[in-house]
Amino acid sequence: MDIFSIGAILVGLSALFGYINHQYLRLPHTIGLVVIALVASLVIVAIDLTDPLYSIAGRLTGMLRQVDFIDTLMHGMLSFLLFAGALHADLSALKTRRYTIAIMAVLGTLISTATVGVGLWVIGGWIGLGLPLIWALVFGALISPTDPVAVLSLFKTVKVPPTLEAKITGESLFNDGIGVVLFTILLEVAMAGHDGSINAGEAARVFLQEAVGGAVLGGIGGYIAYRAMRSIDEASLEVLISLALVMVTFAAALALHMSGPIAMVVAGLFIGNHGVAFAMSENTRRVLLGFWTLIDEILNSVLFLLIGLEVLVVASFADHWEAALFAIPLALFARAISVGIPIAVISRWVQFDTGTMRILIWGGLRGGIAVALALSLPENEYKPTILGITYAVVLFSIIVQGLTVKPLVERVIRPGKQD
Repeated sequence: MDIFSIGAILVGLSALFGYINHQYLRLPHTIGLVVIALVASLVIVAIDLTDPLYSIAGRLTGMLRQVDFIDTLMHGMLSFLLFAGALHADLSALKTRRYTIAIMAVLGTLISTATVGVGLWVIGGWIGLGLPLIWALVFGALISPTDPVAVLSLFKTVKVPPTLEAKITGESLFNDGIGVVLFTILLEVAMAGHDGSINAGEAARVFLQEAVGGAVLGGIGGYIAYRAMRSIDEASLEVLISLALVMVTFAAALALHMSGPIAMVVAGLFIGNHGVAFAMSENTRRVLLGFWTLIDEILNSVLFLLIGLEVLVVASFADHWEAALFAIPLALFARAISVGIPIAVISRWVQFDTGTMRILIWGGLRGGIAVALALSLPENEYKPTILGITYAVVLFSIIVQGLTVKPLVERVIRPGKQD
């Protein structure tokens, strides 16, 4: 099947399922797509089990396997989604809370990775999972960062205090870049074998090249686009410049082994704040922001549809249900530790709104990035286990946490002193 036909099917299903959700289920749009796609996938599997002659699941799985989820998300959708998300973020609010965001994104991701990794390794020993510590840490690195696409999509429908929204937005935008870098380092160690060890100097170099290099690259790209936009007043051309900024900068980040996600966040913040304020007329501002809002909505719809349909590809999901039952509360416990420790440190200087910790824990959703990283693992005896429990954690996060975070916010938020 050619790529246009696959794209037509995915967009068509997104529109159909979105309509069904809007008319009947009335769930948040992206969560509704996941739920309907998941149910449809399970119904197809049940039909095939009842009468194998239909082989609907086999044909649909074949189509989905033609969609490289890793390249589609990590080297395609993610650049546009992160830029669109950062474009609407308030840079001044993020700068005011930059230390809080930095500590939670970096320290929190490290704490969560270690907690999940060691916890899964210990639990795995009890239930006979047979997962070595280094591979458990790899799982910890891919599941620990909150997914900015899932988080930003959710908090469009949930009203929280501006200070808390800035923390949630800032952490989700930056910690996925940190998590991908950490995942890359740990995967290299895991692939080196049981005798592989972490070279601190090399790990620091990779981290600086990826994270700091990505931020610098995003800043340079954003500034060049900003200067170009400021010198003209042509809405369609300025939209084209923003599109070129995303694609060229992300491609350059991949070629230079820098963090594309971090580059996109920095570029999006630059254009969304300085660019919108000083380089655009009112008409250009309306057209450009409208264009990126539409791109965000369309790609989000297709991505969450794919997450629901991927159950057909992730056949190992059902084979590791026991490990998944332990991994879900373990991921939540690690999130609580990774949020609680930084908040305990920061609260000496910053006062948080009542309920902040509970919202940060329960609202820290995992999404497509975790699934893509799990799918990117090289073929070995541990990949089916990691992939299966990753998918279980992601589904629980999007459906259960995503559907209950709004009632939680309404119940626990009591505006206090703003930091």
